[in-house]
Amino acid sequence: MTDLVLALDIGGTKIAGGLVDRHGEVVRTARAATPVDHAERTWDAVVAVVDEVLQGESPAGVGIACAGPVDAGVGTASPINVAVWRGFPLRDRVRALLPGVRVELAGDGTCMALGEHWTGAGRGSRFLLGLVVSTGVGGGLVLDGRPFGGRTGNAGHVGHVVVEPDGEPCACGGRGCVETVAGGPNLVRWAREQGWLAPEDADAATLAAAALHGDDLPKAAFERAGRAVGLAIVATAAVCDLDLAVVGGGVAQAGDLLFEPLRRTVAEHAGLSYLDGLRVEPARLGGRAGLVGAAALVLR
Repeated sequence: MTDLVLALDIGGTKIAGGLVDRHGEVVRTARAATPVDHAERTWDAVVAVVDEVLQGESPAGVGIACAGPVDAGVGTASPINVAVWRGFPLRDRVRALLPGVRVELAGDGTCMALGEHWTGAGRGSRFLLGLVVSTGVGGGLVLDGRPFGGRTGNAGHVGHVVVEPDGEPCACGGRGCVETVAGGPNLVRWAREQGWLAPEDADAATLAAAALHGDDLPKAAFERAGRAVGLAIVATAAVCDLDLAVVGGGVAQAGDLLFEPLRRTVAEHAGLSYLDGLRVEPARLGGRAGLVGAAALVLR
């Protein structure tokens, strides 16, 4: 048996796997697109990634980060963006695949936060919110130095904090969530609705490039997104008494286009005295954060 931990990061777009050592270094990786048309095809893709990463070795443990909601108590996953998995017994399936190996499951936002807390931008923080602003918006909490999943493992899912009560319907079943404003496809959708002319395949990166070239509508889209994420950070910080928010994900790669309105919003609304020291920092681990955090479920 190797002393390395198998880490899995399962989302609506890709399934990533890696072997992670006790220092949080990812030493071998594999990835596959996520099939979303049939539950067993999705599972088969997980198995293929596991096989490619392990290459016949037996890991010291397995940590799983999965898009949520999850139920960490019973080990099931029902990702909003993988509709074919509803109550999927993910932890038991992995245990059956690797008998006798410890398996831990948490939401991908929790694992991102835990990874950044261990080896990334959150080192030294005791009360941290991690956010992934990408196709969707996810989040997770580290409170008093430990991951906090709440009753079911979904605490910190700030992408579904409501910032526009009369806003757009959200895939979660609600309305006006942060994700409806700041998620990449929704950024593009809003800009198009305001009259932005762009290629048919335009995405958040296309929008960011246009904003950097001075196009007002793309800049306004990022202004809205930064404000929405900032409001969610302030609300969560007020409830959880945070000292740091770490923001990563594809949309966050736009840099100051997102972070300038985000930080301005935090400064405007974090009026409570105990929020004076609240900081916002870009994530450092990139796509590795979920894997590092998943491994930390076992190693820390």
